[in-house]
Amino acid sequence: MTTKECMDLADSHLLHVYNRFPLVLDHGDGVYLYDLDGKEYLDFGSGIGVFGLGYNYKKYNDALKAQIDKLIHTSNLFYNAPAALAGEKICEFSGMDRVFFTNSGTEANEGAIKLARKYAYNRDHGSTDHEIIAMKHSFHGRSMGALSVTGNEHYQEAFRPLIGGVKFANFNDLESVKALVTKKTCAIMLEPVQGEGGLYPASEEFIQGIRKICDDHDILMICDEVQCGMGRTGKMLALENYGVKADIITFAKALGCGVPVGAFAAREEVASAMVPGDHGTTYGGNPFACAAVNVVLDIFKEDKILDHVKEVGFYMDQKLAELVGELPNVIGHRGKGLMQGLALAPEKPVGEVVKACLEKGLITLSAEGNVLRLLPPLVISKTDVDKMILILKTLL
Repeated sequence: MTTKECMDLADSHLLHVYNRFPLVLDHGDGVYLYDLDGKEYLDFGSGIGVFGLGYNYKKYNDALKAQIDKLIHTSNLFYNAPAALAGEKICEFSGMDRVFFTNSGTEANEGAIKLARKYAYNRDHGSTDHEIIAMKHSFHGRSMGALSVTGNEHYQEAFRPLIGGVKFANFNDLESVKALVTKKTCAIMLEPVQGEGGLYPASEEFIQGIRKICDDHDILMICDEVQCGMGRTGKMLALENYGVKADIITFAKALGCGVPVGAFAAREEVASAMVPGDHGTTYGGNPFACAAVNVVLDIFKEDKILDHVKEVGFYMDQKLAELVGELPNVIGHRGKGLMQGLALAPEKPVGEVVKACLEKGLITLSAEGNVLRLLPPLVISKTDVDKMILILKTLL
């Protein structure tokens, strides 16, 4: 199939909800992707933060091939060993007590919202009059529940009415959160590092302040680690950078490093609010998806992925900071680890820069606020960073 044939076929039969680039990716190796014509692309998008281990990682591939030959799906009417092992490993690194496996980050956030409401329902003896405080410029997904706590009017406006009882505070503004807290508040939901919202890390004061509010008022703290978790900032959880624990945590993206899998986890007191019949999924936690989770978490330990992210993330952070002083079209830089963003001047629309990068063989992403978002595989090298910097200097 040629590039044009593939694009024409997709445009004829797939729902038109993506502004796709005129590019058909065919295969990957290491931190490079290749299109149908064999052109090479240095990947600083990793499938929007999914492919943490890059492409064709042998230990990962071998584990999934073995599971395919063994068992892919059973339903949750039965136990399966990969899910049990994966649940144990997630609880170990997250400090949570129980896990529910989903198919995506959106579904993980849906589950977190339901769990928070069920916990409050039990606590308040059957009352359903509860509210959730979320953050402006946040992104938690596009299903109706996750969209309701996503702080972007543009994403919401055509799909109202959404679920009720959601208020929005300003990210990194603790007073704006305090002003919204009432007796109805059952949860405060946030990303420790806002991804799509513009690569904004939370301040230590903000995160610790939210934890105190939650402790003082019996409110649940929900942290969305879908994009910023799984080693992206140099720690398994971005929240670890702040010395704080959440009550509910959501995961996805690099949790499966390509296999669609997400999860939400909670401490025992909260998790026990959910009983049989309260929640479920057909595919979630199947042996194949959980085999991916298991091998990813094993690789993170065995191959010291976090140490590598800290080293290369620090290097990348320095190199991007230098661009702010060197290039007039780069007006700011922010992020953590291998989750970085360059704020561009208005005369350099980020969409055009992303397209220009593709022409030069570099895959990048955009984010709110005219920000060029960089989410490379966690196995990226300093040499790869240098190559990316050289291309950006040429274009900017």
